Amino acid sequence: MSNPTITSITRSGGQLIVDALQIHGVDTIFGVPGESYLPVLDALHEHKTGAIQAPIRFIINRQEGGSAFMAEAYGKLTGKPGICFVTRGPGATNASIGVHTAYQDSTPMILFIGQVGNDFVEREAFQEIDYRRMYGQMAKWVAQIDRADRVHEYVARAFQIATSGRPGPVVLALPEDMLSQLVETSQIPAVRHYQPVQASPGNTQLQELRQRLAQAQRPLVILGGGGWNQAACAAIQQFIEQNHLPVACAFRFQDLFDNQHPNYIGDVGIGINPKLAQRIQQADLVIAIGPRLGEMTTGGYQLLQAPVPQQSLIHIHADALELGRVYQADMLINSGMPQIASTLAALPPVDANAWQASVAQARAEYVANQAPAAIFQNDQHPLNLWQVVQELSAQIPADSIITNGAGNHTTWAHRYYRYGRMRTQLAPTSGAMGYSVPSGIAAKITCPERTVITFAGDGEFLMNGQELATAAQYRAGVVILLFNNSMFGTIRMHQEREFPTRQVGTELHNPDFAALARAYGGSGEVVTRTEEFAPALTRALAFSREQHLPALIELRYDVNLITPGATLETIQKTALAR
Repeated sequence: MSNPTITSITRSGGQLIVDALQIHGVDTIFGVPGESYLPVLDALHEHKTGAIQAPIRFIINRQEGGSAFMAEAYGKLTGKPGICFVTRGPGATNASIGVHTAYQDSTPMILFIGQVGNDFVEREAFQEIDYRRMYGQMAKWVAQIDRADRVHEYVARAFQIATSGRPGPVVLALPEDMLSQLVETSQIPAVRHYQPVQASPGNTQLQELRQRLAQAQRPLVILGGGGWNQAACAAIQQFIEQNHLPVACAFRFQDLFDNQHPNYIGDVGIGINPKLAQRIQQADLVIAIGPRLGEMTTGGYQLLQAPVPQQSLIHIHADALELGRVYQADMLINSGMPQIASTLAALPPVDANAWQASVAQARAEYVANQAPAAIFQNDQHPLNLWQVVQELSAQIPADSIITNGAGNHTTWAHRYYRYGRMRTQLAPTSGAMGYSVPSGIAAKITCPERTVITFAGDGEFLMNGQELATAAQYRAGVVILLFNNSMFGTIRMHQEREFPTRQVGTELHNPDFAALARAYGGSGEVVTRTEEFAPALTRALAFSREQHLPALIELRYDVNLITPGATLETIQKTALAR
């Protein structure tokens, strides 16, 4: 592709893309370079060497799935759209997993995709895909910028949509010929930094909510969803404290409320505490602030019956289209999280005598559920995974970031680790495997001053484990706890439950993970016994902190330890006895 002559009075489409990113405050891009967007890469070079403001970092990844996951994790951490650039065709399909995760997790994100030129479109040219059709159900908006003079318009709209209402991903395709088009500077429109827009609750709604709360006997609050910030979390804590309410957090949103707080009573998701599930079912008022009330949070739509729950339900969500989608609540309030949190905190508290004493009991049930797992009580397992989490909690700061992907190994973190302030947890509600390593690296790149711990399963790790090269390249000292039971454990568990003794497709032949970490320049150790873990963790934390490189601890443990509540043997025996 020939380069056009660029003068001081013209800007190319590629330059305009980078100009727009700078206007909207972008500091980091995650991506894999591709020939389909070379003018953007060249503009980034120009920006890096000549920009008045701080240059935009381009974090080079080893696979686009890792790039998209990193951008999604960045969006979760900062509340700003995570930016990802990938090439057309294979690059775009690889990145789709991160877009899907951003959509289900309500995370602001913008994916830019190089595209074939307009002169080749609709011919099934090399790596051509119609991204409007491909990403239609996975993104809030999908568009293609065909004219360079409209770059600012499209990019501004992308940031606006990604951050307004229910946050989510936007996809923009960039045809090659558009990126090379020249626009005279006099023809470039003025553009401002985006301004996220959120709905606010009405005074009448707030008064009705307060009245319903005052009339309740067994109220319970569930927090979840996207769009939160530190101020909103502080405000909702004030509302909880003023009204002496019990509060639980939706699936993988456990960091929206300090787990050490006496009003926190657990998480509502996979492996829910049976006593908490009973409390939700017996509540006479459930105030759901932020969650979609999807399958995982509602226990397969059983904790709350659809479409009309037995409990009185107040559902508050940033997206009006989500309200009433599954549940016909008694009250439906369309509001952003900062808006609802601040107004609830300002309401006069109600008389909480009817339920105040029960909060301590609910908290006690949560604490009891964190006691050592019954499967370790006879001490027959050399590596106690409950003790691993206890030791981790003792050694790391309260503001540490815990990341994980999908798999049964994540239950050890979800059940036994107590998350602190907001954005100490990065985990995909979409259940995407391969998320743990990229999200951990992105967290360490974004917040280098904080300790980052990644929980990864052996099957899950190898889906994006190559991003250890990215960690080494950018000196991201993440600590990875790799749970190795040589199988796809979650699928094996389901097989034993549904088709006992008929195992197919779940055994794994793994590499030496500790040696693999060392090959990337990090540290790697193998732990097989409980007493080995504490010193290994101390060494890993010191190495990551001093060398600014990843440290991996491979935990080799009994395949029977499939969940905190049951072994594979007991699951199989129960299934055979049916």
